[in-house]
Amino acid sequence: METTTTATESSCARFHELTSSCRRRIKKSVHTLDSKFIYGWIPLLNTIIFALEMAVVAQIVRRYDHYYDTRPVLTMMVTNSVLSAIADTVAQTVTSVRRRAAITSLNADLDDLSSSKKDIIIELDNMAEKLPHYGNDLIPHNVTPNGPAPFDFERLARFSAWGFIVAPFQFKWLQLLQKTFPMSAAAGSTLPALKRVAADQLAFAPVGLAAFFSYMTYAEGGDSAAVRKRLGQVYLPTLKANYMLWPAAQLLNFRLMPLQFQLPFASTLGIAWGTYLSLANSSSDP
Repeated sequence: METTTTATESSCARFHELTSSCRRRIKKSVHTLDSKFIYGWIPLLNTIIFALEMAVVAQIVRRYDHYYDTRPVLTMMVTNSVLSAIADTVAQTVTSVRRRAAITSLNADLDDLSSSKKDIIIELDNMAEKLPHYGNDLIPHNVTPNGPAPFDFERLARFSAWGFIVAPFQFKWLQLLQKTFPMSAAAGSTLPALKRVAADQLAFAPVGLAAFFSYMTYAEGGDSAAVRKRLGQVYLPTLKANYMLWPAAQLLNFRLMPLQFQLPFASTLGIAWGTYLSLANSSSDP
């Protein structure tokens, strides 16, 4: 009995050591990729992740009709999730390029300073790091001198999960719009399409944006107070930006696209919108 227990403990120890070693190697590989840049600006890791996401999209597109005919809601959920992941990857890449540009500019400015001024800046920087909450600056303190902050896989997972979760509600909403405002060749399509756009932008869009920022805040570990603070910071500006893009896009969508392509069409256009949402969400301080 003791021999069996000892053997089990030994196996568990070896397994734990093996998994720890694998995690260290993966972390080291990710760190290495994260420190490489294409043309000195675009992070190599972001590019690889983007390429993998586009490969998944290509596979979905290749057999989209089959997937939709067999499991329409699940197809919408997976498609929306992948496109949301692409949007966040693009957003993180944009942020990375901006931060790298800021760091390059900062280093150039430091080179022009005298040694005494540099000492003062370093001392102030050390004091700031000791504060209980430094904030969400353009160049946070986890940025290395040679590049911006590492790729945030947790943020990518949160954004992708949001696309997966919200897709059934979006799909059912589109079905409701189609049933409530039917379009036919005899009656024309412009007026029903405009009614769909009005209902979508006045009812679904405001609720959807509030749900998005609330979900992101809770997923990041915030509470109801943090949700109210984030909504106060970014909700109205984002809603205004929404009304600059989506009425025209949805009018085109409702007039030209069959139901099964309306959500993918909106999600594809939404890569740019999702990039904006990701940047808006990450720039706010819950």
